Amino acid sequence: MGFAFLETDPIAEAEDLIASGRAAEAADKLKVRLAAGRGGLLVRLTLVTALLEAGEAQNALEEAREAVALNPGLAPAVMALGEVLLRQNALPAAIAEFQRALRLDPGLERARYLAGCAWLEAGEAEKALEIFQSLESTPDIEARIARACAIREAPRSDAGYVRHLFDQFSADYDARMIGQLAYAAPQILADLADLVMPGRSGLRILDLGCGTGLAGAVFKPRAARLDGIDLSPAMIEKAQARNIYDALRVGDIEIARGDKYDLVLAADTLVYLGDLAALFHAVAAELAEDGYFLFTTEAKAGSGFELGPKRRWRHSEAYIREVAAAAGLDVAGLVAASPRTEANQPVPGFAVALVLV
Repeated sequence: MGFAFLETDPIAEAEDLIASGRAAEAADKLKVRLAAGRGGLLVRLTLVTALLEAGEAQNALEEAREAVALNPGLAPAVMALGEVLLRQNALPAAIAEFQRALRLDPGLERARYLAGCAWLEAGEAEKALEIFQSLESTPDIEARIARACAIREAPRSDAGYVRHLFDQFSADYDARMIGQLAYAAPQILADLADLVMPGRSGLRILDLGCGTGLAGAVFKPRAARLDGIDLSPAMIEKAQARNIYDALRVGDIEIARGDKYDLVLAADTLVYLGDLAALFHAVAAELAEDGYFLFTTEAKAGSGFELGPKRRWRHSEAYIREVAAAAGLDVAGLVAASPRTEANQPVPGFAVALVLV
């Protein structure tokens, strides 16, 4: 009598291993199967999941790209690549893959949902809401809608939006700012520094929203120490390449970290904050005695602050003075200035110097 043995379902087996915390073991089994020519798209996509759960993000990305190369017209392969990119926080690339998957299969609701998640992580509240409101309501969807509404109503630009924006622009940021937008904020602040703190050098300087280091390069000759902080990892990488900063970090400029500086800079950075109270208090905590805070902002008439049509915040002189006083900062100088152009027209703004009382 002969006996027939049924082969274990490799995908089900791998899924069980992943669920039990043995993702690396699942990945090894699936790799062996693929190497033997005994696996198709579903095996490869399961391998992508196993690698992600095992913490092998780069290998997962390579397998996902291979799956798309072998199956360019199949939406599940494209969506899997999008999921890996989303897990790596490569938001523009992830969104592009989800959109491609939906072109291949407009009914693929998971791709639509994940595109909404990516837009939400990028701080694009309106785009996320448009997607989530088109999907069947679930507790998860309602929670994401609530988060998108909170981002839309917040008195500052969402950190995800700012990071996403500048990660996208990092490759040609300097050329765009200087060549197309006549960016002048760093030199404007240098001229203001000459007026309010003439002759001072050997300064400990913190560059808030340092970007690629355009302001840091202008102020480097005055610095004994120059540190920078920015939300965008891609911009920090560009700033690092200048080799002018003593320390660079990715982070939120509203959070004080206990260091003391003689000068804090924010060149064209406050346009991503509406309410300045938290920032001014954080800066006051980081200023040394007789320390200065120099920044540019776009101008608003009257009082308060507002979000402009380009999603950049504008602040009134009255508001700046009010919030500065509440944070224990005196206005040492406030002049009209245009930090950049928009559609070849100067953008009205202020250059401001505050000093710790």
